[in-house]
Amino acid sequence: MAALVLFGGGGDLAMRMLLPSLYFLEHDRLLPDDLKIIGAARTEESRAEYVARVRLSVEAKARADDAWSDDAWARLDARLDYLPVDATDPASLKPIKDKVGESNVISFLAVSPSLYGRIVTALKAAGLADPTDRVVLEKPVGRDLQSFLQIDDAVAHAFSEDQVFRIDHYLGKETVQNLIALRFGNTIFEPLWNSLSIDHVQITVGETVGVGDRWPYYDEYGALRDMLQNHMLQLLCLVAMEPPTDLDPDSVRNEKVKVIRSLRPITEHEAERVTVRGQYVAGTSEGKPAKSYSEERGQASDTETFVALRVDIDNWRWAGTPFFLRTGKRLAEKRTEIVIQFKPVPHSIFDHGDRGAIEANRLVIELQPDEDISLSVMNKKPGLDQRMQLQPIQMSLSWGQNDRTAAPPRRRIAYERLLLDALSGDSTLFVRRDEAEQAWKWIDEVAEAWQGAAFKPKDYAAGTWGPAEADLLLARTGRTWNSGHG
Repeated sequence: MAALVLFGGGGDLAMRMLLPSLYFLEHDRLLPDDLKIIGAARTEESRAEYVARVRLSVEAKARADDAWSDDAWARLDARLDYLPVDATDPASLKPIKDKVGESNVISFLAVSPSLYGRIVTALKAAGLADPTDRVVLEKPVGRDLQSFLQIDDAVAHAFSEDQVFRIDHYLGKETVQNLIALRFGNTIFEPLWNSLSIDHVQITVGETVGVGDRWPYYDEYGALRDMLQNHMLQLLCLVAMEPPTDLDPDSVRNEKVKVIRSLRPITEHEAERVTVRGQYVAGTSEGKPAKSYSEERGQASDTETFVALRVDIDNWRWAGTPFFLRTGKRLAEKRTEIVIQFKPVPHSIFDHGDRGAIEANRLVIELQPDEDISLSVMNKKPGLDQRMQLQPIQMSLSWGQNDRTAAPPRRRIAYERLLLDALSGDSTLFVRRDEAEQAWKWIDEVAEAWQGAAFKPKDYAAGTWGPAEADLLLARTGRTWNSGHG
């Protein structure tokens, strides 16, 4: 038997993502038959009260996806239980240990990372960290290398590394996994996936929302630690890594660590040339007036809500090919994408006039708001013109997009894949300790460079694509950000 214990089981992450994900897995009969699911939180409430709250959250999401089933809910309901606990107190955890007995326990810590150290220590003392048990941690763990090591040392004292599953939910997205298939399952792309054929790579994670009442957390972390350290470096690793020998978890993660170790350090002297910090001021976002970050916070702050970087990977494959990363709040669009910009043909045999100019091939991998992979190629315009005319066309490489008779599959929550993998013990899409350690080391160097250069955030109006300096980051190399899909 197995038991999944959701610490923070009544919180936002559990209600909005984890429990709906478990419902969809139950709906598709993918959960192990003997799995029990226990919500655990400080709130004093009965099982019936907790289950009623779960149903409200799950049913709303399932009906929106036309996937509600009374039968599936009945099966999930039968698995659910709730216990009010103080997860940092071993004595308070005794009822959980009594309930799970000798079952394998997967503890999912959907709580503040500042509590991780105390919770894993309590889990060990309560007998919930046996060799067959597992723990799932939400990122970011810590806010710098030092705090990460403090927390992770406590985790390592309670659990061995193969029992620890550090989640980055971006790795559960279908399109991110498709990137692995695209690169390593096709002879078309892999021979071209290097600095000889690729001019540059762009990774954008744009959000239209502001920080709002999350400012106490955000003011401590900023865009660099909140987004760059985990999501964006993970995407960069999957684009840049060498082919693993197989899909064994350690084979994939070994290659990702090599990429992070190859990142060129950003020094104080280079900071202004290769990085941009920004903070949104009042503007218009999605047609509505938007306050500045300092207004939301209640006073001025040097925290960045936008960051753009030029990243160079000093290895054989990527020497000379820059990676441009940008992320921010209150940007013009909600968009997460990876753009692989190929180099232009070395010599055009077509005049530029009325034949149409040749555009370099571009592969765009969209993760939000839609998931799609599209390739832009040059094609002859249809017609009987004596002079051949060219046009760029988009080819969608996503499932169902080219087959108009096929209904696209339901877009799964990223946590569905990750929960299933954690339950089965497959750590391929989770982050290993040395990988997180190297990422924090590099991010700390960027933060120290900013501090040493007294590098203040530049203003940008809410509803724009960030400070003008972000455009200059590319313009000074003769490049531009991808301004539209494809």
